[in-house]
Amino acid sequence: MEARAESKRQVLRFRGRSYVAFVFSPVVPIAGWLEEIDVTLARSPGFFVGKPIVLDLSGVDLSQAAIAHLVASLAERGIRVLGIEGASPELITPAMPPLLTGGRVCTVEQSEPADQPPPKSVEMPQPKSLLLETPVRSGQSIVFADGDVTVLGSVGSGAEIVAGGSIHIYGTLRGRAMAGVNGNSAARIYCQKIEAELLAIDGYYRTAEDINESLRHRPIQAWLDGNIMKISPLN
Repeated sequence: MEARAESKRQVLRFRGRSYVAFVFSPVVPIAGWLEEIDVTLARSPGFFVGKPIVLDLSGVDLSQAAIAHLVASLAERGIRVLGIEGASPELITPAMPPLLTGGRVCTVEQSEPADQPPPKSVEMPQPKSLLLETPVRSGQSIVFADGDVTVLGSVGSGAEIVAGGSIHIYGTLRGRAMAGVNGNSAARIYCQKIEAELLAIDGYYRTAEDINESLRHRPIQAWLDGNIMKISPLN
């Protein structure tokens, strides 16, 4: 009798995973836009390190060579592009990052038709928030795109908090705080002691050099007034 080894086929498993990506939307002249990137990197060199970056080209008309040069220019600055949006498929070569579709922000607006009577009872959605009871140490990155983030301790230098809603820090903020990342311009940032490397709300930001020295080491709140971030003391 011959012993016959029965081979078992391996099961290939796929998993989905979501990440918050930074979307770059270049404007012409591209050289001037890259200079603004350089200014940001000079103030905060590690800001884009390890971050997923998507290049949205819907607002510019670039040739295939110009797209390749732009991707290479960003790579020279340590910014690796995960994918490209808003470009014609024939302009994207195999050597470039892939063309992405279906990207969207998570802000949802709901409206009811005028002639439709309101439901008898409406269950209000519970607000989503993340509570961190321990300090956020240097090098840590906390991303919570679904709502507010509250930190009962401090946020160390080199650490970052990314929230879809507002950010509340009951200690010292020494790292980076980015609120309203899903397009929520009403989000705010609060902290008991400001020593931040960077504050950002809905894509508008201030680095440490842009924060008035008189606000340093004080409790503050930051919010958007149109396209301008404002910072004021809490007491």
